[in-house]
Amino acid sequence: MINKIILSDIYFNWWRNLDKIILFLFILLFFLGLFFSFVSTSLIASDKLDTNSYYFFIKHLIFVVLGFFIIVSISLLKDDNLIKLSIFLFLVTFLFLVLVPIIGVEIKGSKRWINVGFLPRFQPVEILKPFLIIVLSLVLCNFKNLSLIYKYFLSFTIMLPIIFLLIGQPDIGQTILIFITWFSLIFVSGVSLIIFFGFFLSSGLILSYMIFFVEKFSYIKIRLFAFLNPSSGNNYQSERASEAIINGGFFGKGIGEGKLNSKIPEAHTDYIVSVISEEFGIIIVILIMLIYLILAFRILKKISEEKNDLSKLILVGCVSIILTQSFIHVGVNIRMMPTTGMTLPFLSYGGSSIIGTSLLCGLILNLTKRKINY
Repeated sequence: MINKIILSDIYFNWWRNLDKIILFLFILLFFLGLFFSFVSTSLIASDKLDTNSYYFFIKHLIFVVLGFFIIVSISLLKDDNLIKLSIFLFLVTFLFLVLVPIIGVEIKGSKRWINVGFLPRFQPVEILKPFLIIVLSLVLCNFKNLSLIYKYFLSFTIMLPIIFLLIGQPDIGQTILIFITWFSLIFVSGVSLIIFFGFFLSSGLILSYMIFFVEKFSYIKIRLFAFLNPSSGNNYQSERASEAIINGGFFGKGIGEGKLNSKIPEAHTDYIVSVISEEFGIIIVILIMLIYLILAFRILKKISEEKNDLSKLILVGCVSIILTQSFIHVGVNIRMMPTTGMTLPFLSYGGSSIIGTSLLCGLILNLTKRKINY
């Protein structure tokens, strides 16, 4: 009886202090991902692999349910427990990332996934990113005896082995995403513009050298040239994706009438926006992007009201990952950017992506719930 009362009080306090607008937007986006998986992408993807028609939808549903359990669990944690757990899980997921080159699973020329015991195959970097944000934010907010420049250097040093491991897979898309997130953190922490642009320019030069002069990354150079010169014939996926958007028009061709799923192998992950646009119309894509913007605006509003520097930095990192990844995904789909293989948070199929997004959602709800007054 006493335990029931305690649990009831915990739930009541959690629900009372929760930012329900942010929670509703999270639920809405995850629901849209399930809906599109059920009526469109799952059926075609299952046909390609000759499995049960709703195999991918069922897996998607399982990961979303697990994701909501993670969201609630993370959002319930107290500050000290959240930090301690995040540091521990950062070290664990970093260890998995280190093991990828050794025991990882290679798919289509990239070794980014790992099988560990009873766990399903997953991509460690997707789980690592939320905890990396917390570790970097801790470095930038603590160590009062260190000057800012040393804090920047220390945070960069922590990030560097992760970057090298991602480059070795290779996964330039995630590498760029982590770099942009780090830049957003040091920018908000008060870095001078000279240092900021110095880091930015140096990173750009190093990345350019790898793309153009390191053989392992020649595929990126091919994609980049194909993007700049569409007539080269090396732009098949992006061309089919943009054609799908054009064919869908304003109101779409109807459920199940799209052809993109049958033309592109990873349409249900990397080109979900094009799939949605072809079947449901560009109007639905615009509405979905509006939901992302409303979510970002709500979180940014909370950041502007936040007095705690650590909470502010973590929230900046979380919203930076969601917005940057969404921007890259949409940019690739409408041929504003070269192909990167980036999923769309909340909507794309993929267990690692869903769990990683759920961790970000849990952190956001945890750090925004205390600022609401009733």
